[in-house]
Amino acid sequence: MKKLNVGGQAVIEGVMIKGKRTVVSVRDPDGNIVTKSIEGAVKNRSLFSIWFLRGIIVLYEALYIGTKALGISAEISGEGELTKKDFVVTFIIAFVMAIGMFALGPLLLAQLLVPKSNAGIFALVEGLIRGAFFIAYVWVISLFKDVQRVFQYHGAEHKAVYTYENNEELTVENARKYSTLHPRCGTSFLILTLFFAIIVFAILGAFVELNFLGKFITRIIFIPIVASLTYEFQRLTAKIIKTPFGKILAAPGLLFQRITTKEPDDKQLEVALTAVKESLKDD
Repeated sequence: MKKLNVGGQAVIEGVMIKGKRTVVSVRDPDGNIVTKSIEGAVKNRSLFSIWFLRGIIVLYEALYIGTKALGISAEISGEGELTKKDFVVTFIIAFVMAIGMFALGPLLLAQLLVPKSNAGIFALVEGLIRGAFFIAYVWVISLFKDVQRVFQYHGAEHKAVYTYENNEELTVENARKYSTLHPRCGTSFLILTLFFAIIVFAILGAFVELNFLGKFITRIIFIPIVASLTYEFQRLTAKIIKTPFGKILAAPGLLFQRITTKEPDDKQLEVALTAVKESLKDD
């Protein structure tokens, strides 16, 4: 029987896992593990089979489910219920920060450093600046205690998934030995996205001469295109991940995961394993 591509994300004091169904398991203030199911936003499953479009659909679905999982985890863990207003305000702040830090900032610096270079050089310099900003940002937030706990649950998620993929009983003892780094992690997707952005904007600049405003606008509206290309590439590389070439392609993402994952304790592993078990049950 073909195994499911089980995976998910870390949330506040818990883990969200997508298997046969999507669930989020969280440890409450009394020490109990509470699990809740999450319904996706996209009901027409055939959309996930349409090449290129499916990358955009998967990205939207992941953002939708991830946001719901975060809200559920905040409520169960005792952090307080997140209202729609909280989500809207948080989204606006995050969007403005993302545009400033990962679109406008790198574009301005590249314009100052290489104002008269060709499109390929400009896209490369801009991409390297964007990558440096992103890595520095993640490293800084990883120093915060609350974020470190989330990163521990991220590591627990990977260990639990490895245990399932290796056909072992889903126990803490079996999960402990596995790595916190996983090639199908969303962290790897982000690193690949930065790489594909360089390629896309280099090609675009070679065919269309844009002023600063035009470059800024394209950096925003081309996000779905870059994400879709990245998704298709990651699907292809997943098939050769155990080959020497596949390992080379996975190396940057795995290296970056050394920041975004931390070694979990047994209680965190227990939560992640519970989420995997519950996700494999039929509705």
